[in-house]
Amino acid sequence: MSESYELAAERRERVGKGSARALRRENKIPAVIYGDKKDPLSIALPYKDVHLKATAPGFLTTIATINVDGEKIQVLPKDFQVDVVKDFTMHVDFLRVGKNTQVTVAIPVHFINEEQSPGLHPTETVDEDGEPIVPGVLNVVRHEVEVVCAATSIPDFIEVDLAGAEMGASLHISGVKLPEGVEPSITDRDFTIATIAAADALASQSEEEEEVVETEVIEQNAETVEGEESATEEEGTDKPDAE
Repeated sequence: MSESYELAAERRERVGKGSARALRRENKIPAVIYGDKKDPLSIALPYKDVHLKATAPGFLTTIATINVDGEKIQVLPKDFQVDVVKDFTMHVDFLRVGKNTQVTVAIPVHFINEEQSPGLHPTETVDEDGEPIVPGVLNVVRHEVEVVCAATSIPDFIEVDLAGAEMGASLHISGVKLPEGVEPSITDRDFTIATIAAADALASQSEEEEEVVETEVIEQNAETVEGEESATEEEGTDKPDAE
C-alpha cells in the first residue's frame, strides 16, 4: 500500500458556487469529507498540495490524514473534479475511513515474467514444417481491475504472471493470486485481463474485448452504491492564482 500523507485543512462555514470561487482565488480548493454515518464536513485545502497529489499516480487508492483545525481524520479520496479547459483541480470528495471500512477501488495491473512466456518469446525460430515462428503480442484488456477490500489494505498493484503462457492464451482473474481480503468487484464471471495473440488477429480481438469492458463500465456507472452519495456541491472555473 502506498505511503500515507497528511494535509492541513480548515472548516468552511459557507458553501456554494460563490464561496467555492472565492476560495480558489485564495489558492485553496473546496472539499468535502463524508461517510462513516457522520454529517458531511466542508473544508478548504491548500491548492498546491492537493493538486500535486491529485495529479500523481495512486491518489484515489492512498489513505490520507486531514488535519482539520487540530482534528485528524483518516480519509480516502473518492473523486475529484478538474477544469477541462484550464486543467486545474476544482474540488475533492473524501470518504472517512474507519477500521472496518470497505471500499471499491481500481487497482493497476502489472505483468511479470514476460520473457518466460513461450507465446511472447518462442524458444524456436521455425516450426516443425519449417515455417518461421512469429512472437505473439500481449493484448491487455484491462489495465486496471476493480476490487473490493478494506480501506486500510488497498494493494498498490495486482501482478499477472506470464510464465508459461502460450500463443492464444487468455489470462483470467481466476488465475491471479490476489492479496488476502481483496476480491474482484465483478463476481458473475471469470473475466479476461489479457490475451496473447498473433499480431494479425489482435485488431479484431481487441475491438470485441473493449466492447465488453465498455459495457461493464456503463453498467457499473448506472448502479447506485448503497449508502454512498457524492458530496460534491460546487462548480466554478476560477483558476487559483499562480504562486
